[in-house]
Amino acid sequence: MHLGSLYTAAASYLDARAHGGRWLVRIEDVDRPREMPGSAAGILRTLQAFGFEWDGEIVRQQDRAELYAGALHGLESRGLTFECSCSRQQLEDDSRYPGTCRTRAVDMRVPTATRLRIEPGTILFADRIQGSFRQNVAAAVGDVILKRRDQVLAYLLAVVIDDAAQGVNHVVRGADLLDNTPRQIHLQSLLELPRPAYAHVPVLTEADDSKLAKSRRSVRVTEDSVLAQLLTVFSLLGLEPSPYLATASLSEVWRWAIGQWDIKRVPKRLHVRVTD
Repeated sequence: MHLGSLYTAAASYLDARAHGGRWLVRIEDVDRPREMPGSAAGILRTLQAFGFEWDGEIVRQQDRAELYAGALHGLESRGLTFECSCSRQQLEDDSRYPGTCRTRAVDMRVPTATRLRIEPGTILFADRIQGSFRQNVAAAVGDVILKRRDQVLAYLLAVVIDDAAQGVNHVVRGADLLDNTPRQIHLQSLLELPRPAYAHVPVLTEADDSKLAKSRRSVRVTEDSVLAQLLTVFSLLGLEPSPYLATASLSEVWRWAIGQWDIKRVPKRLHVRVTD
């Protein structure tokens, strides 16, 4: 975890606790080839060190492949998907998927991805921080991938299934996922799943406006830095920590922040610059 991860986690935790809700931890490791050994355990240790307390069992996407495959099969049986043999290299000059394999016969002897047919139409939702957001998914990205050519199921499918299965009704996450939300809403509609309320906090950036790098502003899990980093995060979320909190216990700091939480105070920007 880095400061940006801590910032987003704190926002979701405060919003859940301030409203008497449950805060869930899900290890989103559906993309097994990219998983770093020990990373999940390290994230959980960091959360504990910073005083996060989650509810219920930890869900791991790698254990839920059959559930995702079942949902995908249901979409396939309704004619809502098609197989695509296009490689990333073949599509690198396209800003959106151009529908190359939508109607043509695909050579099934080569690896194919499964794409969801996206028809023209606007998805509109009210974000609790960013306000009204709309997107014509067909125009923005075209037919989205639900299963990659290497047969790895897409995060888009997994997260929609998991949110519904876990009863998630509020999602608080980074604004770098804002434009992905209409795609999730569209898939929720096709699968007849409930739509959570969404809130997207600004993405923390370096001084040069690049996304906060894990290698530069890492969260150090040490007794002399945990509290200071947490108070920094609270300030970035629009809270105003009192000086006495610098010597308070973690539990006292969390109680204060939960009592002060107001999502309307979170900056209504897509990016917030972090300076030394």
